[in-house]
Amino acid sequence: MPELPEVETVRRGLVPVLEGAVIARADVNRPDLRWPLPDRMADRLTGRRVTALRRRSKYILADLDSGETLLVHLGMSGRMLISGAQVGRFHHDHPAPQKHDHVVLHMASGARITFNDARRFGAMDLMPTDRASDHMLLKGLGPEPFGNDFNGPYLAGRLKGRKTPIKAALLDQGIVAGLGNIYVAETLYRARISPLRLAGDLDEAEAQRLVPLIREVLAEAIEAGGSSLRDFRQANGELGYFSKHFQVYDREGDPCETPGCSGTVTRTVQSGRSSFWCPACQR
Repeated sequence: MPELPEVETVRRGLVPVLEGAVIARADVNRPDLRWPLPDRMADRLTGRRVTALRRRSKYILADLDSGETLLVHLGMSGRMLISGAQVGRFHHDHPAPQKHDHVVLHMASGARITFNDARRFGAMDLMPTDRASDHMLLKGLGPEPFGNDFNGPYLAGRLKGRKTPIKAALLDQGIVAGLGNIYVAETLYRARISPLRLAGDLDEAEAQRLVPLIREVLAEAIEAGGSSLRDFRQANGELGYFSKHFQVYDREGDPCETPGCSGTVTRTVQSGRSSFWCPACQR
């Protein structure tokens, strides 16, 4: 599932075409994705201007001049594809309609934004903009990793006394929003902290050291356009290239990259999910 860097990459790709633009027509080609789509969704989008395009955790939020906000979650295979517009170095003509084109936004500029989702694990909803933070998918989220509310003392306080592994704690969206399996693995490797350690066993200095490392890993991933493992594509159709810089994730059996370390990257299953780490230097 796309994590914060992938969603932020898609948002940035959509901004030149969507933000400030008018949706001339919206086509909604099915009644549901992961959950039912909102009533009269096409009518509520048609003719509306997008006043701002934001991200909250792993969700894209398009504020409309109607006072509503369109929430988009990409799910496992969802893609927001742009055609009929210049995006960076790329221009894509409008393709023929595809089987899994579930929502299509025809912009007044002539551009087209298509939400294509083969597995239909994605989601869309409309909600009042001034009450967006109360939406069921957003209200329990912790602070954004790049925000001022996410800092060393905050994280140390949230980890104190927790009996869950540090990996599980960092995946808890109520503690910090947007982190997923890939970037937690990469962060813990840079921090030299084992994913198996209990969160409450980290001392205050270790907990606080995680904050700049989380930001560092996420910033590098955003700069690289995210990580393409299976389905993820940027809005211009390009792959994300941070996967070429993985130091531990999906590198089971490779030698550890830490200078002077003779360890090997190991894969451990935690709560049904793979953790990649070096037992020799992550303690």
